[in-house]
Formats: sequence, structure tokens, C-alpha cells
Amino acid sequence: MNILLLWHMHQPYYADPVSQRARMPWVRLHAVHSYLDMIDVLERFPSIKVTFNITPVLIQQIEELAQGKMMDEHELISRTPVEELRDDQKIAILEGFFRANWETMIRPIPRYWELLQRRGKEPPATNHLAESTRLFSLQDYLDLQTLHNLVWCGFAARKRFPLIEELRVQGRDFTEEQRDQLLDIHREILRLILPLYRKAMERGQIEITTSPYFHPILPLIYNSDFAARCMPHVPLPTQFYAPEDALAQLQLAQAKHRATFGKEAQGVWPSEGSVCPELVPLFHQAGFQYFCTDEGILFHSLSLDPRWRSKASERGLLFRGWRVVHQDSEVLAVFRDRGLSDFIGFQAANNEPSQAVNFILHHLEQICSSYPSPSAVVCLALDGENAWENFRDQGEEFLQRLYEGLSLHTRLKTRTLGEYFSLFPPDEELRRLYTGSWIHSDFDIWIGDPEENKAWEWLRRTRAFLCNRAPRDSQEAAATEAAWMELYAAEGSDWFWWYGPDFVTDTKLAFDELFRTHLKNVYLLSGTNPPPYLDVSICAPVPVAAYTKPSAWVTPALSGKLEDFFEWVGAGFFNLRAQGSAMFLSNRIGQGLWFGFDRETFYLRLDLSMRPESVQVDFISPTTRRVTLEIPAGRPPSCRAEQSSDGVHFEPCDIPVKAAWEDFLVVAIPIPWLAWEPGKEVAFFVKLMEKGMVLERYPDHGALSFIAPTEDFEAAQWFV
Repeated sequence: MNILLLWHMHQPYYADPVSQRARMPWVRLHAVHSYLDMIDVLERFPSIKVTFNITPVLIQQIEELAQGKMMDEHELISRTPVEELRDDQKIAILEGFFRANWETMIRPIPRYWELLQRRGKEPPATNHLAESTRLFSLQDYLDLQTLHNLVWCGFAARKRFPLIEELRVQGRDFTEEQRDQLLDIHREILRLILPLYRKAMERGQIEITTSPYFHPILPLIYNSDFAARCMPHVPLPTQFYAPEDALAQLQLAQAKHRATFGKEAQGVWPSEGSVCPELVPLFHQAGFQYFCTDEGILFHSLSLDPRWRSKASERGLLFRGWRVVHQDSEVLAVFRDRGLSDFIGFQAANNEPSQAVNFILHHLEQICSSYPSPSAVVCLALDGENAWENFRDQGEEFLQRLYEGLSLHTRLKTRTLGEYFSLFPPDEELRRLYTGSWIHSDFDIWIGDPEENKAWEWLRRTRAFLCNRAPRDSQEAAATEAAWMELYAAEGSDWFWWYGPDFVTDTKLAFDELFRTHLKNVYLLSGTNPPPYLDVSICAPVPVAAYTKPSAWVTPALSGKLEDFFEWVGAGFFNLRAQGSAMFLSNRIGQGLWFGFDRETFYLRLDLSMRPESVQVDFISPTTRRVTLEIPAGRPPSCRAEQSSDGVHFEPCDIPVKAAWEDFLVVAIPIPWLAWEPGKEVAFFVKLMEKGMVLERYPDHGALSFIAPTEDFEAAQWFV
């Protein structure tokens, strides 16, 4: 069995060329974390071959930061002497310098955890920010400047640069010289990244593929009305039609790839796996020989193709290469295994590395046994940067065990995409490519919501303005070329990702502002004042937390059915389909989570799309308690209560926990056993389990929290 590993690495264009500042720090922070880690761990296993998909817009930003042409605002604030910090910069530190996985990155450093506790797990309200800055000393700010940039240094950086480990051991009371030395290391790593990947490519261990330059959803750029093919009943904006932009984004990607790695890319990962048949000639014209997308696209395509319709449900058709034909053009394709790819990206961190790797290898062996053929292939394609923050060691042990297991296996052979297609040219032909993305095989994340449609309208108007500009001399021609690059940047998918209700982040307004900044720059570079509507936020402000907290006593029925519409009114609610994440988990089981209490009992309700084997509720504050619910088919759930004094060793308790499952799962847990203290924080999270493996976790990381009620709880919540 041929195994294709594709790690996708991408960040949107955070930079504003006019101000020469990058609004967000994620290119630099991921460089010292995931980008260096991923190439470093691979060097330990010379026989392993993988494909890295590195987007051109990411390459451009790495270069701009490494060469000092651009500086992100976090680095600027980090390098500012603490005695010179303005109030707005102190506010920015308190708001933004805790953006890391609290459990795996902040809690391991006691000083950082202490400062987070002092600030609070939710940033202070806007009207209290200035007041909050006075709670921190100059040394506190200096430590935050250092710790924020320290914890993002991954395992590879810690091994290469001894100062990083020295600072972690020191833990606090840093000097400005130490802080600046750390930031200089960041700059050095930025200069290392691209040469390291090029060397690995030149020795034949990796292949580097690319994506359209600014990561746009190409079918929607070609013609936004194409969305109606997979979303026929969704209201769409006025047609955005720019097939020449779609081709330009591909050709610009090839030019950047050639300049960076010495040759053009043979393969392309269409942004978010988004394809349509009209792209096949463009791929061919831009010099691409093959592409990769999701299995959902394959099976939908088979159902459209008369020659394959009767076999469209055969799982084995996924494990082969394909020739995709449209009009007179042909491009090769392979489709990723969604289940295993999503397991690595979303669930592996919730399990022991050895257990997670054994799970993956076991499934690959099963596929290998079921479809024995020299040309059989499994493609695992996923985000190669965001997942590792959720691992306690930033993914080092998991990656080592995965690569070691694959390198020692006698029946599984890793290959790059190009090597696979060279050895096994596909025989099977697909003539009806489906239009959609890797998320639900549609474009719902990026179009159809009022906010998204408004963004498409502003993009359409800005492009129409630029198309009507005719430069009169070479200076205007250069400015017009720069304006087109800003328009292409605004076509990127990431801005639309955060519009609408699909995802929640406390930086949503910053993404909105960046999108509108790119549009404004089109006008400014053309010597024209931007239209005033671009000064108005497209999206409304959103709360930092993605869930509401209990606001009234509740005593719901314990039947698993909705006995009364009002019985859960006043409970806290967490929309499990819109967890705040830069990644998307397809086929999420969890739909909604309600939690509330009366004076004696804590209630939890889970709406799920399928019955899991078991559900585990973990309370981590103020005491460590665990409730496990086994949910056998056709029988009531069984409950097991356990408690722990150290969070590691649990002992069973004879506690009357009650549960029911009908339309949803409902659980009732006695509050005295949970040992709440009125007015103090209660924190918990929920896991769905299957054969000892974590299927899903709510929230994805961290915990849901609220304040234990006092006697006047309901009166304190009353409002007009």
C-alpha cells in the first residue's frame, strides 16, 4: 500500500504594504513552532517521504519577516522597552499575549499561568481595560513580552538554541536583553525555514506542492454562481465572475514557487480542496500535473459520471489514482481519506501518542489487506501546523512514532505525490468532476450568509473599479500592479472563513478589518480615496467565549425528551457546530450542549447526531470528579462516578448520578459531591469515547466554566 502524507501549511496575508506592518503574529510564531518542527523531525527518518503544501502567500510573508521588510505588531510591542509602553500597548499585551493553548503551552510555565489567572481567562471588558493595566508591574509586562514569544518555540527550536531552554528553566524575571535575544532567534529561524525545506526537496525526501497564491476558493473566484451547483437553495450575492483571476492566482503561485525552490510545482492543493470542472484546463495551463482534494468530491463525482454511477458507493474506489478530464484537458488526482486525516488533525492529541499511532497503522493495515494492489494508495492530507499546539509535547512523540511505525512496516510505503504518479499512472478516468470543497462538499463556509455575501459584494465593486483603471505611465502601471496584488489578497478564503456564524474567534473583527484594508489599498494605490462603506465593519462584534453561561435555575425532566419548551431556558449553551477554531472537523457528532443547575443538582444535556459508546464528563474545578456514562443500544445509560485527589488516580464513588437517552442525553449529578463553593469557578469538559479512543471533546481544548451560584443567584441575573 502506498501512503501519501500531505501536510498543508498556510497563513493569510496579514501584512499591510502601506503601513509595512503585519496585523497578526502567526507567520512568525508558527515558523518557530510548526514549520521548523515538521522539517526537523522528518530529518530523523531518512526513509520516510512526505509532501508539504506550502502556500505562496506564506512564503512571501516568511521572506518579508526574515528580511526585515515587515514586522508584525506583536514583535513591535515585544521589542518596546517596558518603561516606554503606552497604555494601548499594555492593553494589546493583556488581550493578545495569552493566545496559546492554555493547557499545553501556558500552564507548564507557572509564572505564565499565574499572569493568566490574574488577568482572567476572559480578557477584561473594554471599559475596564485601562483599569486592568494597572494591576500589572513593569516586570510583569516584561515577563509577558518574553513568555509569549518563548512558549511558541517548538521542540526543534529548543534543541537548536540553548537559550530557549535556559529561559524556560528560568521561568520569570527576564531582562530586556534576554527578551531581545529570544526575538533575534525568531528572526534567525525565519531565515532557516525555506532553505531547510529546499534542501529536503533536493535530496528527494519531500515534494513541495503549492496552492493558488493568496489561497482563494477558486470556483467562487471563477464564478460565484457555481455555488448553486452544490447549494441550490442558498441565497447568493450578485455574481462575482473572474476566471482570469483564478488563472492569475495559479500562475503567480508557480512563479513564486519557481523563485523559491528552483522549479515549478507539479502538484497543487486547491484552497480548502475546492474544485470544479472548469479548473481542470486552468490547472493544465498553469503547468500542474496533479491535484489532491477530499474523498467527498470523488464520491459525488462518481455519482455524476454515468460510467461510474452504479459503483459510486464502493469504498475501494478511493484507494487509487484518477485521471480527471474536462473538455480537452486532463489532470491526475488523488483523494484524501477523510476519517484518518481528521483523526490526526483533531483527535490524536486527545489520546496517548502510541495509542493514536497504533490506531492509524491498524486502519492502514486493514485497508492494505482489503485492497491488495501495487498501485493501491491512501492519501492523508491535513493542516500541518495548527494541530500540534494541542499535544502536550507539541506533537514530537506522535510524529516520531508515526514515522518510525511507517518506516519499519513491511507493507506500507510512504511516497510523495509525484513519485506515486510516476510509478503508477492512473488508468481510471473521471469525466464529471463535482463542484465543492473538502468541507461538506460545498461552499457554505465562504458564501451564502449575509456577512459573507456583503464581503463578496464589496470585493466585486472593488474589482470593477480596478478593471476600469487605465494607467497612463510606468509609475501608474506599477501602482496598478500593486493594487491588483491587494485585490488578489482580498480574494483569499480566510476572510470569508470568519464571516457568518460558522466559527467564533476573539480576533474576528481583526480579520474583518484586514479584509477591508486590502480593499481600501486597491483604491489608495490607485490614487483614490476608498469608499466610506469600507470603514464600516461587515461583521458585528462577537463575544470572546463561544458559549453562554447559566442565567437562571433550571430543573429539567430526566427523560431525554423535551417535555417543556421552557425547561432549559436559563441554562448555559455551547453550539458544538461553531467551536472557535482555525480548522474544521467534518462529520461532527456533537450538535449542542446545555448545562445548568438548581440548588441540589447539576444538569447536562447533549444533542448528538449518533449514539456514542460512552460519554465522559470531567470536572477540573473546584475538585476533580469524573462521571462516565455507558450508552448501550436499547438500554438506559449506566453511570459511574469517580473522584481524585491528584487528577491522575481515580477511585469509584457510590453517588446517585442519573441519566437518560431518548432524543438527547441528559445527566443529573448531585452538587454536594462536586463540592462547589458559592461564588467560585466551576470548570468541566466532555468527551465522547469509542473503544477507549476520544472521538470528540467539548470544547476542543480548555474547559467550560461558570461561577457556582450563591443564594441570590437568580435575583442577581434579573434584568429589564
